[in-house]
Amino acid sequence: MDFEFTQDQLEFKKSAVEFARKELNDGVIDRDRDAVFSRELWKKCAAFGIQGSAFPECYGGLNTDIFSTMLLMEGLGYGCKDSGLLFAINGQMWTVQMPILRFGSDALKERYLPKFCSGELIGANGVTEPNAGSDAFSMSTTAKRDGDAYILNGTKTFCTMAPDADVFMVFATVDKRKGFMGVTAFVVDRTTPGFRVGKEIGKMGLRTAPMAELILEDCRVPTENLLGREGNGAAVFEDTVEWERTCILASILGAMERQLEQCVRYARERKQFGKAIGKYQSVANKIVDMKVRLETSRLFLYKVAWMKQARGKAPLEAAAAKLYLSESWIQSCLDAVQIHGGYGYTTEYEVERDLRDSVGSTLYSGTSEIQRNIIARHLGL
Repeated sequence: MDFEFTQDQLEFKKSAVEFARKELNDGVIDRDRDAVFSRELWKKCAAFGIQGSAFPECYGGLNTDIFSTMLLMEGLGYGCKDSGLLFAINGQMWTVQMPILRFGSDALKERYLPKFCSGELIGANGVTEPNAGSDAFSMSTTAKRDGDAYILNGTKTFCTMAPDADVFMVFATVDKRKGFMGVTAFVVDRTTPGFRVGKEIGKMGLRTAPMAELILEDCRVPTENLLGREGNGAAVFEDTVEWERTCILASILGAMERQLEQCVRYARERKQFGKAIGKYQSVANKIVDMKVRLETSRLFLYKVAWMKQARGKAPLEAAAAKLYLSESWIQSCLDAVQIHGGYGYTTEYEVERDLRDSVGSTLYSGTSEIQRNIIARHLGL
């Protein structure tokens, strides 16, 4: 494995940092407080090339390799304090755009990918249900063939970006008796008769990426919107979550580095009992632990990126990286709040928002418990 990046890749990351600092941070405290998603910032990101970074030029993308995309996301995480916005963009790229690219027909690719890359459309993924979360394949949403269409009925929940999305990736089963072999994936337009977005769901973090339910009542989806073939939804889902686990936390690396630098500055400047608090071992040790978590997380994620690029698959490593990064991020956020003391608990210092946002990382893309189950299964346990 060679993690020596080219000058072009490093410049790409640097430009992402500069763009994020200049364009994406104004009003983030207010937007987080009011749970407001900014479509204007979404379009700015698309104009910069973010949504299209890993996608072919023929669809308006930049056709970057996975390492360059990782560095782009890392740079954005360092420069942008709006974790909800970056989470939403990553969600679209890896759970909507990527499955369409890898499993969709030429017609689906041509219809949707250019508009995703340009920011004209926003995509969301609907897999989780009120009674089927970690046990995703026990879903109750059904799809029944009816001539040139499928009739979908069911409810999805915890659908990030649903209130603002234009296009949805929806999983349903054509035959519950077949278990995961009956699961099928569909691309559903928001304007499809029988489809509607339900109540918005408030949450503690990532508040600038809104969440809601999806309601499908005799929703008629054309057969041409089938993703892959009937009964192939499990393969689509597994491929999607592996990409998601590999890439969705890259921006957290940048956030961890930004947070570490903030804590070092504060520990040098803040004085108690006549000296900088960084001179006290109890504070310094927390900062050292944050540094170790950052560097080990970076190596872990780069290794998974290398495996995906070289071998195409890395299910065990993706699960392990997702587990380690998400839990490291939460612990570093807790340490950052403790280092800042009372100020870390205030909105003004923006440390508490990192902590609230971090908690979701152990839940989305599969909980930490599910990642441990995946790892154990690959170890033969």
